[in-house]
Amino acid sequence: MPGPSCDVVCVGESMVTFLPSRPGRLADVPAFTRAIGGAESNVACALAAAGHRARWVGRVGADGFGDHLLAAIAAHGVDTGAVRRDPHRPTGVYFRTDADRAGDAHEVAYYRAGSAASAMSPATVPYETVADARILHLTGITAALSDDCRALLYDLTEPRPGRPLVSFDVNHRPGLWRDGDAPEVLRELANRADLVFVGADEAKALWGTRSTRAVSDLVDRPETLVVKLGKGGACVTDRRPESFADIEDADGVGYLERPPRVDVVSTVGAGDAFAAGFLSATLRGLDLPARLRHGHLMAAAALTSPGDLAVPPPRDRADRLAALDADAWGRLHLGPGWTTAGAEADEEVRTR
Repeated sequence: MPGPSCDVVCVGESMVTFLPSRPGRLADVPAFTRAIGGAESNVACALAAAGHRARWVGRVGADGFGDHLLAAIAAHGVDTGAVRRDPHRPTGVYFRTDADRAGDAHEVAYYRAGSAASAMSPATVPYETVADARILHLTGITAALSDDCRALLYDLTEPRPGRPLVSFDVNHRPGLWRDGDAPEVLRELANRADLVFVGADEAKALWGTRSTRAVSDLVDRPETLVVKLGKGGACVTDRRPESFADIEDADGVGYLERPPRVDVVSTVGAGDAFAAGFLSATLRGLDLPARLRHGHLMAAAALTSPGDLAVPPPRDRADRLAALDADAWGRLHLGPGWTTAGAEADEEVRTR
């Protein structure tokens, strides 16, 4: 029997994003540069750049923005053959700013209500579209777009023989939820997945707790749970009895890995990049500490770059950095351009 034709299928909305020409409030920014954004397509693009076979599945309008999205995502090496065009609904767009030195708040203005992606459903995205993959990656954003989108996520997470490993990033966006159902829906969807990513801040907002152990008690069905702690790192809980047998400093419930120091340019897209790095390492069969480190390294690539997408480090460089001993990893300090720097730069950042 031939294996899956795709490593990862990512399902969700992608949008055209407009990045500011300078720091400041949306009211003050005079011009914007067009780019692409969307949690699921971000993950697909990052995985394709890391050498994996990635497919993005969604819906876009039969408009110029839809043309741009398909061309731009395909240019990253992602298979877009299953994306459908909607002649009656537009492609979603959004505008965002970055905080400046004066401390202005980060602003995001979405124009996605009634978008083509909001019409995704079990009828428009049949299970067969995603079944031929090793991993199916979903996020809670899709569940907030419409009742049909929510039904789609329940359908795709339905237990089935031969189902791909289902990865679910909670990705709570309070502004998208109109009915107060987010805590229940996102917990239920998480418990239908095999691998779950959730930020401690999201868990606090949704379920009133942020400790890894408490979140693990609430989201208790997935085999693997990753709780992201911001600058504190990320903790992975894996319910297979043998998971921590060879890992020092694991308490039998979870393993914490702190990130390297990073000179942050923009925080947008870092969570998606972390998921992509973790999934890439999962596809390669690496152990849990290595998966966390690859997540941190991919996130560092996003944090040190403007825009939603960043060039990931070459695999050999990422492997070399992920294999550093604890002391060298703790001294690692990454700044803009580190993903394209040579081996000499790796030596430099180790010893700062």
